[in-house]
Amino acid sequence: MADTIPARFQMLDERFRYIDGDFVLERLHTGSRKTEGPAYFPAGRYLVWSDIPNDRLLRWDETTGAVGVFRHGSGHANGNTVDRQGRLITCEQGNRRVTRTEHDGAVTVLADRYQGRRLNSPNDVVVRADGTIWFTDPSYGIFSDYEGDKGDSEFGGACYVFRLDPASGDLRVVADDFCRPNGLAFAPDEQRLYIADTRQEPSHIRAFDVTAEGDLAGGKIFAECDNGRFDGLRVDDAGRVWAAAWDGVHCFDTDGTLIGKLLLPESVANLTFGGPRRNDLFITAGTGVYTLRVTVNGARYPQPAGIERS
Repeated sequence: MADTIPARFQMLDERFRYIDGDFVLERLHTGSRKTEGPAYFPAGRYLVWSDIPNDRLLRWDETTGAVGVFRHGSGHANGNTVDRQGRLITCEQGNRRVTRTEHDGAVTVLADRYQGRRLNSPNDVVVRADGTIWFTDPSYGIFSDYEGDKGDSEFGGACYVFRLDPASGDLRVVADDFCRPNGLAFAPDEQRLYIADTRQEPSHIRAFDVTAEGDLAGGKIFAECDNGRFDGLRVDDAGRVWAAAWDGVHCFDTDGTLIGKLLLPESVANLTFGGPRRNDLFITAGTGVYTLRVTVNGARYPQPAGIERS
């Protein structure tokens, strides 16, 4: 049975008044070195996440509560997501690449170089309804041998945000003015993309408009972090932005106002919404993975053409 701790919601604005959930947080797992990249698979009802320094992906089964190793030798995986066909997309910091795990378990390399130069260390990733894959590429995985393999940046220290079309293989830079781009998430209509800059002072989230051509425009600061640094991001179905920070998960209304927090005992790295109704919040924090059911639902994004929602 999972350990439990009291859930501590902090209301900072009246708009957060009716946002809460379970009275306790469940700790699904502890004992990792650094957890990251939670990805929920609704078809199988399980969660996959990264234990970066231990070079493995772990899996929690919702029906049994069991935790086991999904893949050992993960390329020091960091961010993960699930594409619209139910396949795992992974940022492998150590291997400096983005991969897709096929339904039969085979691993397909989607991107490892840009204009002949090796990527830095892909960090976090999201998939749009048109099938394009958007990911950040800071240099955390090549700083040392702790989260990857120590190496040199082949971009002269630049850290980009990329857009990949897996059908054509086209890889393009969509943002080139970040210090350390990190977590990213689309608004529910996918016309806006939020991206965290972890190392800019203060750490902040920027909001971009997505153009019809699949580029980014704008990029004004949406919110600044008041406790440590931002990391992973998610958006709920009302368009509110939920951001990982040092003291917990911060919730921002669509105008950028910090309206509330969910406080945790460990520094939060990332989060995702899951469960049958997308109202189970899964959080990777420090050495553990936590969950609780909340009164909001994760964003329901547009579906690819020809696919109807049930």
